[in-house]
Amino acid sequence: MLDVPHEVVEHVSWLIYARRRELNSPWRKLGCFQQALLTLVHLRKNETLARVGAGFGVSTATAGRYVIETVEILADQAPNLHDALASVKPWEHVIVDGTLIPINRVAADEPYYSQEHKRHGMNVQVIAAANGTPLWFSRALPGRTHDLTAARAHGIVQACLTRQILVLADKAYQGAHATIRTPYKGRELPDRYRQFNRDHARLRAPGERAFARLKQWRIFRRARCSTSRIGRTVAAVHAIEIAWRSG
Repeated sequence: MLDVPHEVVEHVSWLIYARRRELNSPWRKLGCFQQALLTLVHLRKNETLARVGAGFGVSTATAGRYVIETVEILADQAPNLHDALASVKPWEHVIVDGTLIPINRVAADEPYYSQEHKRHGMNVQVIAAANGTPLWFSRALPGRTHDLTAARAHGIVQACLTRQILVLADKAYQGAHATIRTPYKGRELPDRYRQFNRDHARLRAPGERAFARLKQWRIFRRARCSTSRIGRTVAAVHAIEIAWRSG
């Protein structure tokens, strides 16, 4: 069973239909709804392309083409960084955090190995609203990339500074300065610093929901696709989640 609302499947199928019309390619072995369903099963359940292809009566190669096409269509619907920040009110703050998307790699693939998580993966950054709603996900960088390095590379630090948006982040972002606020480090802290850290942690806590929701899509529990496609897949799932919430 696929635990995705029928309305979301229909939404994705209409996007596929529009792309087929644009390409003047109306006929395929699977209809738009079936292509949408195949892709959602692959993303939600992390079924192999061979299994979903067999389930829908198409070859593994055809299933792969359907998934890639649908992911690209959906990824184009996801908001970019500047559009996401434009929705933030002047009095609101945002939460920035990073996560590791595990991948199938061997020990020799050093750029993908995260010392923090002790596994291979891709670093993805998120900007979430104060209530934990994800506003934007970054493209994926190799797992050994530090969160602060990633935030700078994606332009998060500068974009938030330009708009004077207050950002709450964890200790990994210390040294970012600008409008980013992080907890104080150390064991023997003054009372006011310890209180600041408690308040900071409480305000940041909803940000965990953004990645928790993302990783309900099992494709991100151990991604089998090319590392170059993980960022687009994250964007595609974000677009699905937006449609899900608005539906």
